[in-house]
Amino acid sequence: MKKLSLAVAAAAIAVAGTAAARDQIKIVGSSTVFPFSTAVAEAFGKATSFPTPVVESTGSGGGLKLFCAGVGTEHPDVTNASRRIKASEFELCQENGVAEIIESTVGYDGIAVANAKGSAEFSLTREQLFKALVKGQGEPEMWNEIDPSLPAMKIEVLGPPPSSGTRDSWEELALQKGCLDAGNDKAFCKEIEIRDDGAWVDAGENDNLIVQKLVANPNAVGVFGFSFLEENADKVQGSSINGVEPTFDNILSGDYPIARTMYFYIKKAHVGVVPGIMEYAAEFVSEDASGEYGYLAEKGLIPLAADAHAANAEQVMSQATLTGEGL
Repeated sequence: MKKLSLAVAAAAIAVAGTAAARDQIKIVGSSTVFPFSTAVAEAFGKATSFPTPVVESTGSGGGLKLFCAGVGTEHPDVTNASRRIKASEFELCQENGVAEIIESTVGYDGIAVANAKGSAEFSLTREQLFKALVKGQGEPEMWNEIDPSLPAMKIEVLGPPPSSGTRDSWEELALQKGCLDAGNDKAFCKEIEIRDDGAWVDAGENDNLIVQKLVANPNAVGVFGFSFLEENADKVQGSSINGVEPTFDNILSGDYPIARTMYFYIKKAHVGVVPGIMEYAAEFVSEDASGEYGYLAEKGLIPLAADAHAANAEQVMSQATLTGEGL
């Protein structure tokens, strides 16, 4: 009787496991990549017989934490990131059995420094941003304390929290580079910290919410991905950085100094388990989506050069996996 009960229990667990299996792709990660991933998911859902994937904006760091937590349909299949996976995150994946990871480069994005239309226009340098927002630089209260040419406005910058890939890129490309521009040594600049006295405000992972807060507070400045500047050009204006405007062409050419590469990662163990994963990937890396004249460019994506785009598509569709070298 006891053996029969155990057998029944085992069968019930097996049925429950089957019932819990997903037929819908689950995607997490970067708020910056979110609008691009959502557009691809919607196009994929319309053009195929697969269900439209569920895309959740959790931030790059949060997405990779969820992605690397393990294998199985209770874990995400894909994660988006506005910066490359870190060596520590790759190691976490390996420790939790996420041994094979397919990496795809999405394209490029700039980090905009913007404020509400009709407010004072800013022309900033990375060095000025460093002096305004990093601890131990005199903690100025007003922008014109840093340079008389800047507006006589209180320093209040709304930006992404530490879990965000945009925050990682911002610290590296704007503040650490600004620290170097100010003549400091590399070791010092690697250890700098953002002020926590109200000059910088962690405003969450939702870049659209930052835009709304800027409209409500004309004295504030916001930090977010270029695509959100493009989408809200009627509400906010971008600041030039080191004399270069945040435009599609300037980011594509490499002239805009605060720009980064975006990625998405696929859990290879889920390919063939959750249906449609590689078909979704094929849509994302297609010319129609992420190519020079693809529909993602209309949403603010700065695409890869044609040869790089083709090489990335070939790498993804061959299901080549990361080795961890160079991370």
